[in-house]
Amino acid sequence: MLSLKDFHLRQILGKRQVDKNEFFIDEKEFFDPQYDYDFTDLSDSAECMRGDEPYERPKGWYRMALKVKGKYPDGDTWLGPDGWRSHSVPGEWPASYHGTSLDGARSIIKSHYKAGDGAAYGRGIYSTPDIHVAEKEQYAKTFQSKKTGKSYKVILQNRINPERRELCQQKSDYWLIPVDEGTPALQEKEIVERAIRPYGILIQKVKKNNDGDKKGDESACSLCGIVRSFFSAVLKMFD
Repeated sequence: MLSLKDFHLRQILGKRQVDKNEFFIDEKEFFDPQYDYDFTDLSDSAECMRGDEPYERPKGWYRMALKVKGKYPDGDTWLGPDGWRSHSVPGEWPASYHGTSLDGARSIIKSHYKAGDGAAYGRGIYSTPDIHVAEKEQYAKTFQSKKTGKSYKVILQNRINPERRELCQQKSDYWLIPVDEGTPALQEKEIVERAIRPYGILIQKVKKNNDGDKKGDESACSLCGIVRSFFSAVLKMFD
């Protein structure tokens, strides 16, 4: 008989046989649930600052926190202190969003952002301070729960080093971390990790016409448990 966790994995991964020895990985390596936050019913309009720049909180989304404390050699000042606050603090970085696919998010948290080619403003890592830009379909790809058939989007929430960020001409809500063509892989990794750091995965249900809440739908919190299991399984597959 399948355990509940194994059942969730099979619902997401399809009919492939679930083998605990193959799929098991310690979720604590990548996720930090104590810092998860539910923005789905956020109604306040408080103006917030991060890194001395406006921070648009991700209203309507549920954030799964990534384990980033103590991860980088320069400490945690870039992240700022825990807890609710509207003000900025010295040394922290501004917040940005990066719409991607579920598999893209998996790849990024497994390793780091990879520079993209052929973009309008040059090679590098793109993100935006405006979540409404990041959630556009060309960026935030939908994925479907095989349990209920409901569709969801995923966005990565980051902090970005203002000293290494470029504002794209004519598109000031597009931020670029430039990475030159031909940069060696190890050097690129160092450039990226000094410049942009994901600290949360945002999940949102895609609402469709006549798509009311029904019994059997995942809550945001329970969905995140399933997604954490998905990441843990797939991360193990790519070791």
